[in-house]
Amino acid sequence: MKYHQIDSNLFIKNRKKFMAQMKPKSIAVFNSNDIYPIGSDSTMPFQQARDLFYLSGADQEETILLLFPDAIDEKHREILFVRETNAHIAVWEGEKLTKEKAFEISGIKTVYWLTEFDKVFYDVMTEAESIYFNTNEHYRQSVETETREDRFIKTCKEKFPAHKWEKSNQILQKLRGTKEPEEIALIKHACSITEKGFKRILQFVKPGVMEYEIEAEFMHEFLSNRSRGFAYTPIVGSGYNAVVLHYIENNQECKAGDMLLLDVGAEYANYSSDMTRTIPVSGRFTDRQKQVYEAVLRVKKEATKMLVPGTLWAAYHKEVGKIMTAELLGLGLLDKADVQNENPDWPAYKKYFMHGTSHHLGLDTHDYGPLKTPMEANMVFTVEPGIYLPEEKMGIRLEDDVVIQENGEPINLMKDIPLEIEEIEDWMNRS
Repeated sequence: MKYHQIDSNLFIKNRKKFMAQMKPKSIAVFNSNDIYPIGSDSTMPFQQARDLFYLSGADQEETILLLFPDAIDEKHREILFVRETNAHIAVWEGEKLTKEKAFEISGIKTVYWLTEFDKVFYDVMTEAESIYFNTNEHYRQSVETETREDRFIKTCKEKFPAHKWEKSNQILQKLRGTKEPEEIALIKHACSITEKGFKRILQFVKPGVMEYEIEAEFMHEFLSNRSRGFAYTPIVGSGYNAVVLHYIENNQECKAGDMLLLDVGAEYANYSSDMTRTIPVSGRFTDRQKQVYEAVLRVKKEATKMLVPGTLWAAYHKEVGKIMTAELLGLGLLDKADVQNENPDWPAYKKYFMHGTSHHLGLDTHDYGPLKTPMEANMVFTVEPGIYLPEEKMGIRLEDDVVIQENGEPINLMKDIPLEIEEIEDWMNRS
């Protein structure tokens, strides 16, 4: 890992919160992610299963966490199983977790080698009545590969058919949605790395630069600051590319007069940042670009004010839609007839602003978190309105990451990232 070690107290708190929600005489098991093959002997870089990391801090493949609050033997109430290392592994793959290091990272006193899992698991299951399975139930999930978690669930159902089954996800959705202070600090640090990257490219962008060169500048800055890299596949879209919501080719030339949309965020210690800025390739906004930019910025500022405890996610998006409608009317992109005759299921403003405004942010860029219950303090949300004008080859989106406060407006974790037109022009034209 590149990041500084996280205080194990965070993971101790997270486990306590989870176990407090478990039913009596129940076990919960969490598996690490697989290392996914590409072809031949090539694999994708390993990334830890976020739920396992959230509860243990263990950032290594072939790891299992077992929680059993009612275990008769106290040492089996929290168990971490890790891959046994040896001299051969040390030579070919480098340092792996020892039992001592696993305890230091996680705060879990009982650490076994993974080879002992079947024996220990059978023993504790004889005391348990139910088991919590961990499945991906995120509202945007689209999983086609079989995971270690899937294989474990299948095997467990075959070996222990008399046990009841419960779901970890319902607990985790709520817990992960509300962040601990340590988590907010990690997200803020990821945002500060993103800030460094953005300020770097503000003085790099000019007509003739390729989108992938800008991507490379971000990556240089991120890696130089202990980040693994991008929290998600970056969007570097100039001109018409900016109206393609998930444009990721980043292979075109940035031309004079065009706007450049940058949806980029650094990760740090598995926590995500998520920033969008739209800047003029030539270093100065035209009057039309300013007009649309300011409209998006006003929507962003008004939307941010609504992110307070008690707000309902669905109602919030409807209110943002009304604000955007007013701005589009002001820009002459909509007229009153468009609004009066709109389809309630696809309002008129959706022609120019077709995506949502906010999502949870944390260990995942689109993080776990409840969306059907009122917002709470210490939830972290993005705010990202946009206006997309294909006929003008211009898309403008602006996005910051904010923390909901018990009282007052949310804290903007990206407040030091240039956003106002004057700031951006100043940075782009410094000698």
